[in-house]
Amino acid sequence: MTPNIAVVNIEYQHWQSLHLWLPLFLLWIPLILLSPFILLVVLAVCFALRINPWRAIAAFWALSCSLPGTDLHVRAEGKNIRVKIN
Repeated sequence: MTPNIAVVNIEYQHWQSLHLWLPLFLLWIPLILLSPFILLVVLAVCFALRINPWRAIAAFWALSCSLPGTDLHVRAEGKNIRVKIN
């Protein structure tokens, strides 16, 4: 399953927290339209670097499908940032 929504929470010590909902499914529309060009670039790079293109495409697909459920926390200097991909 590909990622659909990313939730970004930014918390400050003296401010209210900021919640951003980013619809990732809207990024798939231009990606589908540009996919023939992206495929040609990936194939050219794979042949130039002598990498198996099928394994490269499979790795990119596995990476994008493993993103849902990712939860990232960053804390620095009184700020907390959390990114959760659903």
